[in-house]
Formats: sequence, C-alpha cells, structure tokens
Amino acid sequence: MSGKGKKDWLEMLYPLKFHPRFLEKMWGGRKLEAALDKRLPAGKAIGESWELYDFPPGVIDGSGAWVSSEIANGPLAGRSLHSVMVEFGGAVHGEVKLLEGGQFPILIKYLDAQENLSVQVHPGLRYAREHRGSHLKTEAWYVVESEAGAKLYKGLKRGVTREEFERGIAAGGVEQLINAVAVKAGQCHYLPGGTIHALGAGILVAEVQTPSDTTFRVFDFNRVDPGTGKARPLHIQEGLECINFEGVEETAGARSHVASVFTTVTRLVTSPFFRIEKVRFSEGVEQAVPYEEAVVWMMLEGRVEVKVDGLGEAVSIGKGETALLPAEMRNPMIKTVADCVWLEVTFPGVVAGSQLPVASC
Repeated sequence: MSGKGKKDWLEMLYPLKFHPRFLEKMWGGRKLEAALDKRLPAGKAIGESWELYDFPPGVIDGSGAWVSSEIANGPLAGRSLHSVMVEFGGAVHGEVKLLEGGQFPILIKYLDAQENLSVQVHPGLRYAREHRGSHLKTEAWYVVESEAGAKLYKGLKRGVTREEFERGIAAGGVEQLINAVAVKAGQCHYLPGGTIHALGAGILVAEVQTPSDTTFRVFDFNRVDPGTGKARPLHIQEGLECINFEGVEETAGARSHVASVFTTVTRLVTSPFFRIEKVRFSEGVEQAVPYEEAVVWMMLEGRVEVKVDGLGEAVSIGKGETALLPAEMRNPMIKTVADCVWLEVTFPGVVAGSQLPVASC
C-alpha cells in the first residue's frame, strides 16, 4: 500500500462517487435528465449510463490500460476505481471475490429504452465454459419509470421448442413466442444467462449485471440502423445454443421485507453473483453504517450524507448518483437530509467451484 500504515490509508477511504460513462444508442433517449438529474451530452440519444465499471486492458477500447470508473469526489478524485483497488486492496473490496486480473465483479448501469431493444440472449455458465471468447452474463432490471402500456419480453412461453423458435426467426417474428410482461415502476426482473429477453419501449431501468456484454441478437423487430441504413447483424446460431429451452427458470431467490419506524429494506434479488435490496430511509435519521463490507448504492430519491472520521466534510449522495462504500472506513455515519430510496448491491461471491471469465464488450 505504497508504504502507508493502516492508520494513514484508512483515513483516506470514504464513499466513492463516479463520473458516469454515457453511451449513445439508436434506441436511447433523454429520460436520464428528468428522472435522475443526469447532465447528458447535448443532442444525443443516450441509451446507457455506466455508473460503476472496471474492465481489463483491450476489452473496451483496444488500449493497453484498464477502463475503469473515474472517482468524482474527495481526495481520490481523478483516480480510477481499479487503481484504488490495487493500492488499498481489501480495504476497498473487502471479501468480494475479484475476477481474473483483479477485476471488480459487477457492472452498474441505467438503461433508457425509447424503442424496443433487440430480442437477445447472454451466455450462461455452461455455454461460457464451452465456447472460448464468450462470457457469462446474468443481470437484473429494476424499473425506475415506465410509460403507460410499456412491456418487456422475458423467457419463452411454455412448450416453445428450439425448432419452433427458429421457424419464428425465419418468418420475421418471435414476439408471440416470448412472454410479454407489463411493467410498472418498482418492479424488479431477474435475467440469468440463457434467458431470451428484450427491454421494451418506454422503460427506464437500473441494471445490475456481471461485467460482460457477450450478447447474441436473434431478432431486431425488422428495423434498420439509421446510421448505416442496414439491418444490424444477428447471431442466430449462437443464440439458439444459449437459449434455455428446457423450461426450468432460475429464480431470484426468496424475497423478504423488514420494516422499522424509520426504515424499510426489501430484498429483490439473491443470485450467485449479486444481491439487490431496496432501502427506504425517512428524513432525519442518523446512525452508523451497519456493515463492514463493500456495498454499492444507487440513489433513486432523496439525499444522504455519510460522515467519515478524518475527512473534512460529509460525502453527499443525491438522486441519480452511484457510490461505492469501501469495506473499511473510519466510523462512517449516515444522515438522511430528505426521505431516501436507494438500491443496495452486495456480493455473495461467485458460484462454488467456478470463476467468472474476464469480461468482453
């Protein structure tokens, strides 16, 4: 740790906020501005806001450097998440099991779908192990906002076979073979690798996923890319091999709900790769941070301040901001300055006996 004693580096750790990485998409829009107070680049249809990310050299942009979230606040501002993990080690990530090369094992995003995304599937563990260059992706969507009548597509209808689905692709339509799910704000949908799915038009979601973007597009609603004037490429054979046709659905684990006078905590997802809980805090609550592990907060409503001994002023985390709370901080205290709602992401570890491969985008 660069010759520092524990007292020295512990005084440097505090809730880390990050500069988002905005991605323009043909299906994107501008909802992130009004819904989450994001300052978007002018005139662009933004489909994704990467809130917390960490990718090895060459995976994202072909460079020889890690592409990792830039810290936006405090003494470590300007540093990358990856460089801070290298320097401070377990004081930042605690017992979280890093991936190959020391990669942080989660990718946090917002998605703004003004049009349907393509019908697609991501590899599960079996496919990823058997196909070099393909990487597991399991994800969950929390619906932040949705327009009237909005729906998403999730999983095959009961009894649909590979042959039937392949015929649907060839005929130019598979929507009738996939479950269409009406959505509303506050719902959470778990999408393990192998699940055929598409986010529908008019939906804004928070996405928590394993850090991979191996995506096999099997149907794109017969549209063309306005930038090229051509249909986007499909990956039909790869997708057919990935799709779960067995009708056995992996669940998001048992849900739970714990309430007190000033707080409620609702467990939304329990998977081998991440846990998601929805936390509500009333205004004016002050208490110690109740855990000693790495935790990610996605602030959906309100504002909270976290005071850490040795840091001059409290870290303020407001609507639309994402923060990583390091595993070790000096006497961290929470104070809510408004009624708050946030998604809390924690890490149960990888599947027993497995190691997630390095991500691919």
